[in-house]
Formats: sequence, structure tokens, C-alpha cells
Amino acid sequence: MIKANVLPQEILQSPGEHPRFIKQTLGPSLDFARIHLIKDKDVIDDYLAKNIKGLSKQEAAANRNSYKKNICIDMLRQGYHKSFSELFSLIEKWNALREAAGPGSAIWQQKSLEEQPDKLDQLYHFLTRAEAAQRAGHYEEVYDNQLNLAYYFNDPEDKWLSNYFHEQCFNTAKLITTDIRKREAQAHANMGLIKEEQGHVLKAAEYYETFYDLTVGSTWKDVTGHTYNSLASEYLWRIYTLLADKMLENKEHQQAIKTLKKALKMAKNVGEMKIQGEATYCLSLAYYFAGEYQKALSTLDTSVKIFTPLCESAGLSRAYAAIAKILVSQGKAAETMKHLEEFMKAAENAHLSQSQVDACVLLGNIYNERGSYNEACEYFSRAYETAKTLNNLPLVDETKAYCGIAKAHKLMVPFNSHIEAEDLISLKYLLAWKENRSDMCTDPLTVEPDKETSASEPCEPLLETPDLDPS
Repeated sequence: MIKANVLPQEILQSPGEHPRFIKQTLGPSLDFARIHLIKDKDVIDDYLAKNIKGLSKQEAAANRNSYKKNICIDMLRQGYHKSFSELFSLIEKWNALREAAGPGSAIWQQKSLEEQPDKLDQLYHFLTRAEAAQRAGHYEEVYDNQLNLAYYFNDPEDKWLSNYFHEQCFNTAKLITTDIRKREAQAHANMGLIKEEQGHVLKAAEYYETFYDLTVGSTWKDVTGHTYNSLASEYLWRIYTLLADKMLENKEHQQAIKTLKKALKMAKNVGEMKIQGEATYCLSLAYYFAGEYQKALSTLDTSVKIFTPLCESAGLSRAYAAIAKILVSQGKAAETMKHLEEFMKAAENAHLSQSQVDACVLLGNIYNERGSYNEACEYFSRAYETAKTLNNLPLVDETKAYCGIAKAHKLMVPFNSHIEAEDLISLKYLLAWKENRSDMCTDPLTVEPDKETSASEPCEPLLETPDLDPS
């Protein structure tokens, strides 16, 4: 997977699996295949019962040979020479990959392809069906059988097999002339996903653009009901954003803005407002990095308007955090507070606890940086209390740390005043505080010099640390 370096990685997650353009089918089960490989079993059993006590040559061979060898022999007996060659080649490739990885690697611990009868069954079934269809010139059937194999080998350990059959589909799709290039569109989508996963972003973009061009105006849908064109738009939105991320990393701001505008156009085609909001947010960041702050703020405002009716906590938090960062950098503290207060109010009205936490943390950080520690403590404490209701222990720990930081900063004010006083009374106050760490006197001059000082004398109480129990 390609990792974003500038733009938020969490909004650019790859789908993880290929779209299902056809309903997947499976070949015969293992038990059925074992019986099938023994030719004319009933005839043999009848003959043996009448004439010979023991096994026939075929039965003896079937039990003596490996399952792979039996399948290969059956392929050759039926004349599927191409299927035999392809199966043998795949087994050799697996062995080569294993040898190249060496002992201790993940593939070294796995069973060889020839030692997995269930996978051999699927290869036997679909390879021979594809070869028969190819002889008859039915390339649609060839493609569908190859695609079924690509779907079947979906486990991470079999990724290379899935990719191999998707590549075979891509080559076969070019030969199909009867489906208005529908399967060719599918093949481009799958090849784009493979290239994206391998980190070849530009090549993936080329496949996705062809996928998009082939689906414009079509009503084709995958098995989940998504139109091919909306899938193509989503893939292009994601890949354009990844390309723009690399441009931003290289300080190519204007090129990134241009690419993100293309991404936003594709996001609108998808028909999902959340994706449109994310695309708008990414464009705003490009404006920010380019120093175009007003355009950045305007675009962020648009993303907020998109996320608000969706109650999209993560999107709202990112957008308001970016707004606050820009306004603070411009010295507009009052306007920053206004926006964040609006964010917190909207989160409370919509009962978005996560957004309430985010808003309080943002406000607490701003007050903390300005030296307004009482207000910082108040907002961090609110964030902590709200976080406890979410049963999110990492978030509870994070907000608890914020509380501790703000309270430590607040404590430093009276502590420093006692240090700077450089007198006996202040020293006694500090020593008394060191003993119990519960109180800190704020003004040593209010205590008479000849009076013994202790932690029980009038002092400013140190704010208690939040309850450590996250419940």
C-alpha cells in the first residue's frame, strides 16, 4: 500500500480487495474430484468383483501417485495440454518464489501448491474449462473462468496467483468483441488495483483513466450494485489524491492543486458526500501549503458544510483543526475561538462525543499556548470526562495527559514565584509542598516570618489529577 506523507493517510485507504464484477463460482469439491480422476470406477469395481481380488493398474497408480500427478495425467488424457503446461508452470513458479525467499520466510513455512489438493482442484476445473472455451473461440467464457481463479486465490499468501490470473484476464479481454468492452473495463480496473498496491501510482492512474473512459454513459453494475462509472470515479479520486500528496511532498504546490481539483471532480461523480467532503478538505490543505490562506479557509468552510449534516466526526475534527491552525498563524485568536466554540456547540447538539473531545482538546491547546492555564485545564478536563463515556482507553489516556500538562503549567506560576522570591518563607512553602504535593501557597508575604509554615496554611490548592479509573 502507498502511504500518504502530507495528506491524511486514513482517508486514502485502498479497497483491499478487487470489486466483484461476476458472481464467484467454485469447481468440484475435493472428494468429487478424487472419484472423478479414477476412470470408469463402477466398471472397474464390477470387473474386480468378478475376476480379480485386488486393485486394477489405474487404481494402484491413483493411490501410488501424488494428487498433482493424477491431475496432470488426467489433463493430458483429455487433451488439455495447455492447462497442463500452465499448471506445471505455476507450481514451478511457486517453488522458485519459495527458494528465492529462503528458510525462515513466510512462504517457506507454507505448504507447496502441489500439496494443497483443494487449490489443485480449482486450477484443474477452471483451467480446463478456459482451454475448452478458447478452442471454441468463446473468449467471454475464457475470461470468466480466469476471473473466477483470480477471485478464488484471494488470501495474502496467494496474492501472486490472483495477480497472475488478473493479468491473464486483461490479455483475454482484448480478444472479446461481443460485450461492448465491458470485460475490458473490468480488466483495467483490476490491473489498476494491482499497480496501486505495488506502488506504481502513475501506471495505476493510466489503467483507472481507461476504466473511467470505457464506463462513461454505461449502466453496468458490479454484484453489489455499484455502477462501474462510480467505481472508476472513486479509484481516480483516490489515485489523484495520492499523486497530489507526492507533489506536495516535493513542494510542487500548484501542480498538486490542479491534480486535487481533478480529484474533487471525480469525488463528485462518485455520489457519496463523505468522499466529496474529504476531497474538498485535501484541496484546502494544498491551498494552505501554497500560502493561499483565504482560499484554504473558504474551501475548509465548504468541507465543514458537507460534513456537518453527515455527523462525520473525523472529517469535522480535521477541518476545524486546520481552520484553527490557519487563523492562529494569522494572529486571529478571537476568530479562532469563535470557530472552535461553534464546533463544540454543533458537536454537543448532534451528540458527537468524539467531536466534543476534539473540540475541547483544540480549545485547551490554544489556551495552554496563550498561558491561560485555568481555561486550558477546564477544557482538557471536559475532554477527559467525555472521553470516558466512549470506552476508548487510548483516548482517555491521551486526554488525561493533556490535563496533567495544563495543570503542571498552572502549578509552575506559583512555584516560580516562590523560587524567585529567594527567602526563607518561600523555601519553607516549597519544602512543605514537596512533602505532600497537594497544596501550593501563592503569596509567601501573607504569612508572618516568625510563624512556622506548613502545608496546612492558606495556599492555592493544586488541581487534583483526574480519576485514573477510565470507567
